[in-house]
Amino acid sequence: MPEALTDGELTVLGLLAEQPRHGYDLEKVIEQRGIRAWTALGFSSIYYVLDKLARRGLIETTGEPASAKARATFRVTSAGHELCLAATREALTTLTPVRSRVLIAMANSPALPDADVATGLTRRVEALRAQLADVRAARSGQEPLPGAASAIFDYSEAMLDADLKWTESTLGALAEEAAMDKYDIKKAHKRLYAPSAKDFTVVDVPELHYLAVDGTGDPNTSQVYVNAVEALYGVSYTLKFASKKTLGRDFVVGPLEGLWRADDPAVFVARRKEQWEWTMLISQPDWITDEMVQSAIAEASRKKDNPALESVRLRTLVEGACVQILHIGSYDDEAPTLDRLHHQYLPENGLTFNGDHHEIYLSDPRRTASAKLKTILRQPVRPSGS
Repeated sequence: MPEALTDGELTVLGLLAEQPRHGYDLEKVIEQRGIRAWTALGFSSIYYVLDKLARRGLIETTGEPASAKARATFRVTSAGHELCLAATREALTTLTPVRSRVLIAMANSPALPDADVATGLTRRVEALRAQLADVRAARSGQEPLPGAASAIFDYSEAMLDADLKWTESTLGALAEEAAMDKYDIKKAHKRLYAPSAKDFTVVDVPELHYLAVDGTGDPNTSQVYVNAVEALYGVSYTLKFASKKTLGRDFVVGPLEGLWRADDPAVFVARRKEQWEWTMLISQPDWITDEMVQSAIAEASRKKDNPALESVRLRTLVEGACVQILHIGSYDDEAPTLDRLHHQYLPENGLTFNGDHHEIYLSDPRRTASAKLKTILRQPVRPSGS
């Protein structure tokens, strides 16, 4: 079975089957017919393709150039003619694979600010309109066209027009979403999620709702911890999309949070992580119900087998008075701040512990240098002796 032809090779072979041509003539025809809009044939690649086809015995020169400056003209051999016809028959029935790079971009777009996504799609609309105008101008300049050439332009215009309509529709949907009142806990409770990095502050934390998973052990080495975090995010995003679709109420998935506890609080200062017990959390709007959570868990379980999913639950947390501070740096560098909180700030202000040590992770450790990680350290408190 002969080696298959690439799109570029089949295009050049077909043009040479029409009539013998040299490289500059091929470039001219490719430009005039708008072929570059639906192939990856650049000017320099034409000669690479010609050389490759010649080495396979599919084309040959019509004779020696009259001088060193003369252009070599190529024609199709009988083997090349047969392969061109066979490949053309096969190409007529082959569906175009959906591998557009914009689909990868849309899959990754949740990591970008909404404004960046809108800007990118707006520029895409402008580029598509310009490309569509170029194809139509190329077509107009060659009218009247034979049936095959007309069909080629019809297809190019249809694909560009479909892409343009999809991009405009997606951009419109994003605009509608942006106009929707989207709940964001960091904005709704700004004082709780934007503390000072210099001084401890006292805040009153109201009743808040969370998805929660319990566990124990070192978060740096425990697979149980990894599963718990993945389960929380999987259910949270499922709830977000379900809420938007069924209730018309959207929300920003909150940051990962954690409650940390031990029989002796000194293990936090000493960073003896193997002795830590934890409850990992992601906040939820107050309209999220247990029934919605159970449905989201079931859907997430169908997509991925994660043993932690069965432990996800909706939890209400009431912390009341808390002391908190913003820590900037590695998680392992929290010890001096916690030591100052436990042994200086609390005793000097007549306060003592009144609940689990609470951390809120504002940074994504996969994308942020450890020295720049932002973590809120929060401790529920009560007056000493009460």
